[in-house]
Amino acid sequence: MITSLFIKNYALIDHLQVNFSNGLTIITGETGAGKSILLGGLSLILGKRADVSHINDASKKCIIEATFDIANYNLKAMFNAEDLDYESETIIRREILPSGKSRAFVNDSPVNLNTLTILGKHLIDIHSQHQTLELTNNDFQFQIIDALANNQSSLREYKQKLKEYKETKVKLEKLNNIKAEAIKEHDYNTFLLKELEEANLVIGELESLEIEYETLSNVEEIKEGLTLSNQLLSDEQVGVLTTLATLKSSLYTLSELSGVYKELYNRINSTLIELDDLFSDLESAQEKLEVNPNRLEQVNTKLQAIHNLILKHSVADIDELINIQITLSNKVALSENIDEDIELKLKELNTIKKELDNSSKIIHDQREKAIPQLVFQLENILADLGMENAKFDISVKLENEYLSNGKDSLLFLFMANKGGEFKPLKKAVSGGELSRIMLAIKSILSKYIQLPSIMFDEIDSGISGEISNKMATIMLQMSKTLQVFTITHIPQIAAKGDSHFKVYKEDINNKTTTHLQKLNNDERIVEIAQMLGGEKMSGSAIAHAKQLLN
Repeated sequence: MITSLFIKNYALIDHLQVNFSNGLTIITGETGAGKSILLGGLSLILGKRADVSHINDASKKCIIEATFDIANYNLKAMFNAEDLDYESETIIRREILPSGKSRAFVNDSPVNLNTLTILGKHLIDIHSQHQTLELTNNDFQFQIIDALANNQSSLREYKQKLKEYKETKVKLEKLNNIKAEAIKEHDYNTFLLKELEEANLVIGELESLEIEYETLSNVEEIKEGLTLSNQLLSDEQVGVLTTLATLKSSLYTLSELSGVYKELYNRINSTLIELDDLFSDLESAQEKLEVNPNRLEQVNTKLQAIHNLILKHSVADIDELINIQITLSNKVALSENIDEDIELKLKELNTIKKELDNSSKIIHDQREKAIPQLVFQLENILADLGMENAKFDISVKLENEYLSNGKDSLLFLFMANKGGEFKPLKKAVSGGELSRIMLAIKSILSKYIQLPSIMFDEIDSGISGEISNKMATIMLQMSKTLQVFTITHIPQIAAKGDSHFKVYKEDINNKTTTHLQKLNNDERIVEIAQMLGGEKMSGSAIAHAKQLLN
């Protein structure tokens, strides 16, 4: 319920601060006094788009702030879904800056208008003759029936299963698409995979093969170079090893004389040892080297195959070819196993489908049981509201299609007069009749589900005194379980309220402003007497006003 409202610099409202209580709250005022301004301000709180023309003083920002007690509304999950901090006392604020920019806050956290609209639907329900067109909406008609049928948990289960069904169906379609593509590509992918597998690719192999190819291709030249190197090192007369051995011997004697020569001797000795190792390695390399035209042909063939594959697949090296081989292997395996996956997914889909059918049948049966109860209550309430001949023909029929709220199609037909024919609501009733039907609907719903605060905006237009009295009684009964506001011009309704506010205009310093004043008992007598007899109140009007209030 809304507990307070603050409006500053909005339209004709300069500054307004008002507190509300539960029960039935009456709002009255002369035509043009500004009741629509009040509703406009509330609409901004509920997510309506702002207009800079609403600002009273264009040099200052407009602020509208409302406080709500939402402890009994079960909105924690919705707050979490919208990433908002939940507070049982929630404050919503809208600001319209002189630049035209609008900002919205919930418990001081900035929010967009979409979030504000979602939250607003749970807080205040504003009804005018225009907005009662919601009653002709099929989804709303289902909400009415499901409230009486106590289908909330069944619908939650159905919607969860429907979500699973849709997700599984998408996965099945994806598998079928993969299968269709796999069939087209299977032979080609198998050919490419076989080609790569026959190449026996090894990571890092290309570099070693290229080295081996260069060696085998130049074996004579390499052999000649190694032979010459060995000769230069090992020749008995002029070889490097022979010369160094002689040098080592000549320095040996000197090394015994001085540390300086000892160091030179050691360096020569180290060089000789290193060259001796080098000679051994050269000999070993020469021994291993052989002319092998068969191996050269094998290496050349393997290199050509690898380079052809690299060129064919537009890659840089063997590593990328191996990755392609893995991908192709997965595709081929997938195409060979896809039928099994499709069969499993189809079984899963059929299981969910059976669960959906069972759930939708339960929902359907509950609706069929609730419809006679709904029709009975509606026709009785409308009879009290002057529509004695109003009749409803409501039925649900199980269809094959899975809808958002079950498998039912709904016929919600109405006949206003005897001898007429049943028609859809929007074709069978006037605006005033639709308003009374909406009031009847809301009064019934309030017994079954927790409704948000309701504001009826002159839905009593064109109603006679006796019927308006019954309409007021219905609103009063509704206010026992939820907060009800009604904007009215009818004194019989105004007298039923637990609290009474008057909207009025005032001219101060050549400036017109709109105010909202809570009336005490004496002020209510005056207001209702004026509603009965005009500005010039007669004694009988005052007496009648007191009688209505009592």
